[in-house]
Amino acid sequence: MKARRTVAAALSVLALTAVAACGKDGTPNSDAGGKGGSAAPQLPTYQVNADAKLDGSPVWTKAKAAGKLRIGAKSDQPFLGFEDVQTGKRNGFDIEIAKMIAADLGFSADQVEFTTINSSARETSISGDQIDYYVGTYSINDNRKKQIDFAGPYYIAGQSLLVNKDDTSITDAKSTSGKAVCTVTGSTSVDNINKYGAKVTTFESYSLCVEKLLTKEVDAVTTDDAILKGYAAKNQGKLKVVGEPFSTERYGVGLKKGDAVLQKAINDALKKHEDNGDWKKAYDATLGLSGSAAPSVPALDPTA
Repeated sequence: MKARRTVAAALSVLALTAVAACGKDGTPNSDAGGKGGSAAPQLPTYQVNADAKLDGSPVWTKAKAAGKLRIGAKSDQPFLGFEDVQTGKRNGFDIEIAKMIAADLGFSADQVEFTTINSSARETSISGDQIDYYVGTYSINDNRKKQIDFAGPYYIAGQSLLVNKDDTSITDAKSTSGKAVCTVTGSTSVDNINKYGAKVTTFESYSLCVEKLLTKEVDAVTTDDAILKGYAAKNQGKLKVVGEPFSTERYGVGLKKGDAVLQKAINDALKKHEDNGDWKKAYDATLGLSGSAAPSVPALDPTA
């Protein structure tokens, strides 16, 4: 089976990436999807499975009857889940994962409706039938599995720290003791950083935490290293990622608890697109814009 990936090795975002892959105000534009120059990595295309039929899946049956698949996602994570406020278009690795699954479930691009869901509202949005599944740096853990089910994992990340470029006082998790550290409400990052004695502040989005860091209202931002390096690229010369990752985060697809048919179908879709090369193409055209080669994917866990 394929070996576990680590984001730290995969996403070494360079200053050049920020210039090449970012548009106005350093936010990813449509070219970040790999549709720029002829040498740019190209996003894969996903063939819609017109014969898809998930007997026994209440979620799929309802979505098929409505002719629409509702997918929850992030909108403020460069290279992962990002929404261009000018065009309304979304791009990033997580967005591609969501789209390749949708195609295998029998839904075309114009039948997919993305909704931005804050971290603190993910479980309630899934269990409350506001969305059909969620893809957005969603770490699999036992507490969440009490409320929802997961498919995957499709990616492995590790929690790290983002600080101002001139800050030498924070070098790793242990040095955050007594420091003001910001993260997102409802994320696993809260519990992880609390272990080190940090004074934790939470907001509904990572972008708000980064704003507070830039104005030095907080000393650091903490979450998965992939997310942090995206923000470091957006703020070239102002921010840096420090320390070794101090957690292991398995990114999964969140879905309604008890829908085993849909869970299996999503796992089958992930396996198919990993094996046929779509996963790597999606990575190369998003996270791979850092210049790092695509890492190996982790083994899917049917009991995730």
